[in-house]
Amino acid sequence: MTITSKSRHTESSKPDWLEWATGIVSALLVLGIVGWIAGQAMLNQETPPEFRSTIHSTQAVAGGFRVEFELFNDGSTTAAAVEVRGELMGGAAASEAAQVTFDYVPAKSSARGALLFAEDPAGRDIRIRAIGYTEP
Repeated sequence: MTITSKSRHTESSKPDWLEWATGIVSALLVLGIVGWIAGQAMLNQETPPEFRSTIHSTQAVAGGFRVEFELFNDGSTTAAAVEVRGELMGGAAASEAAQVTFDYVPAKSSARGALLFAEDPAGRDIRIRAIGYTEP
């Protein structure tokens, strides 16, 4: 009885078309990502935080009223320790004010919060604005 050894796996020195296609697609993806990052770095100007707010709801809670809002940072720089002041207007002057501080409001993003008032804000003008921040 003689044993013959057959090689089950033979490796060709010539790459298959699938290897070439995979290499080309990978190279194009890497070049595209590097180009996009370089373009963003060169064309994207850094702007300071720019805030705007939107009131979402007003609810009665124990001991007062909760005004839920969203604070948007339209700038390209993150802001830290953002102080937000809300005022219930009674004519030309504020009849009550409340404040809240956000740890961070990322660039081109938003954060949600709430202000608590003792007076009922129904039918009254509510002014919410950022009054200060620090650079992280």
